[in-house]
Order: sequence, then structure tokens, then C-alpha cells
Amino acid sequence: MFNTYFLKSISAYALSGLQIIVLSFLLGLSFAQAENLKPFVLASTSTGNFSEAVADTKSKLTTGGFEVIGEYAPYDGANIIIVTSDALTSNAKATEFGGYGAVQRVAVTDRDGTIQVTFTNPIYMANSYRMKGQLEDVSAALKSALGEQEAYGSKNGLPGKDLQDYHYMFGMPYFDEPDVLSEHGSYDDAVKNVQAALATNKGGVSKVYMLEIPGKKQTIVGVAMTKDMSSDATIMKEVDFKDIRATAHLPYEMLIHEDGKVYALSAKFRIAISFPDLSMAGDHSFMGIMASPDAIKKALTLASGGGGESKASGGFDF
Repeated sequence: MFNTYFLKSISAYALSGLQIIVLSFLLGLSFAQAENLKPFVLASTSTGNFSEAVADTKSKLTTGGFEVIGEYAPYDGANIIIVTSDALTSNAKATEFGGYGAVQRVAVTDRDGTIQVTFTNPIYMANSYRMKGQLEDVSAALKSALGEQEAYGSKNGLPGKDLQDYHYMFGMPYFDEPDVLSEHGSYDDAVKNVQAALATNKGGVSKVYMLEIPGKKQTIVGVAMTKDMSSDATIMKEVDFKDIRATAHLPYEMLIHEDGKVYALSAKFRIAISFPDLSMAGDHSFMGIMASPDAIKKALTLASGGGGESKASGGFDF
């Protein structure tokens, strides 16, 4: 009887141990999913005067140690504030093609009377742009300055290692497969030609900001696009339809590199990284902006000081 009781007790404890292992595994999966990254952060929501909200947001950013280097109002009820900091530019300097990560974008959006303050998630962007540092300090500084309610922009998010090798689907470009917009004799020539093209609004493209990375011959240029299927407003009307707006997706950028070339992330990467859950077809899908990748590349080629011709990169298709 003792032996039978003992065996039963051992079985009970074994079962309990198995349950603990299973529970731990499930908790581990849950924790891992919670650690996945999402492209944007909702800092706060409020009601009130939109212009005052914009001014208040800018004040909080400067007090929090950020430098405002540009602003962009692509359509009514949307204002984007572009910021940088020593931490951002230092990380950009240490990273190949690091200029893409030298700024963060903060948006103030009026959504049916509710003012949303949102910003790009620095850690998500650092992984997407294969930055040397993860920008945890920048993330903490933005949250301290503006607040934090929730990360959003993807239902489940993506692990950092997947973002570092991200592409939307088979056949779509990776981060290291950008569009080469134009080639110039030198870095300085490229800067001058880009400035001249933007001053005359070539391709319907104008400058929002321009930031030279200290200690590195690399300049990031944020641009506003207004023409046809490259238009920021047209594209956002199709893809930015959820309750919490992703206004901080804008503005698009060009990168002037030390090799004298001007690059831009392919629209098939640049749009997808901000909207990774967007469907390929149906309402509010990539099919609705199928002509945009080529239109964007053509517009940016002109804005980069290049000729009017650009090799088609194809639309959002299989």
C-alpha cells in the first residue's frame, strides 16, 4: 500500500511539474510576443486647440533634449515635427547608411476632434535600418518628453532580428536594395545638385529638412511629395485608415552618400516597414497604390538632380 501511494504521489508531482513546464513555455511565448516591436508609439490623446497642441509638443521636445530641424503639414489636421539629437547623429555616424536613422518623426494629428501625439519607435527603426546601436536611450527620452500610451502599427509586431532582414514578401526589396536616384562627381556636387533641384520643386518635390551627419559625408533630406501617385496625401489616404493614425510615416527621405550617389529606400520597403500588416489586395491595400513605387522613384530622381528617366522598379505586385 505504501508503495502504491508513493507511486501515485510521484505521478501527481510529475504531472504538476509537466504543467509547470507547459505553463512556463506558454508564458515565455507570451513574453516573447510582448517583446516584439511595432513601428509607432502613441504618446497621448487630448482635445483642444490643434495649433496649441503642436506648439506644446515642440516645447516638450526641445525641453527633452531634442533639436527640431523641420516641420511638415501634408494635409489638414496633420503636422509632423522632425527631430534629431546627439545620440541619434552619433549612432548614424557609426553606422553604414546610418543617415536614415539620424532623425525621428513626431506627429500631431486631429482625428475627428481627438488630438493624437505619436512618434516613430526608435528601436523599431534602428533595427529596420540596421543601426549599430538600438537607440534605447532615444526611445526613453521621447517617452519621457511626450508620454507613452501604447505601441501600435502592427497587431503582433516583429522581432528585432526579423526587422534587420525585413522584406514585405518574396520578390520585394530589402533595406540594402535601395533605389539609386542619381550619380554625381562628388559628395559636394551631389549636395549642390539636390539643393538646386529642390529649390525649383522638380518632380513636385520640396525640402522639409536637410541634416548633414557630423563627422561623416552623409546627408539625409526629408521631402514633401505632391504630384500624382507620388503624392503623400494620396498614398496616406489609402494606407493610413486605422483609428490611431500613422502620420509619422512621413516625410519620405533621400540620402546623399559620400560616394556621390543619391539614394532612397525603395517605396516597396519604405512604405511596408511602416505598414507591415497592410494587405496586398482589397480595400486599403498595396494594390490601391500599385503605381506609387515607380511614381515616387521618378519624382525623387528629378529631386536628386538626376535626369527625367528612371528605371522602373515595379509596383506592389507579386
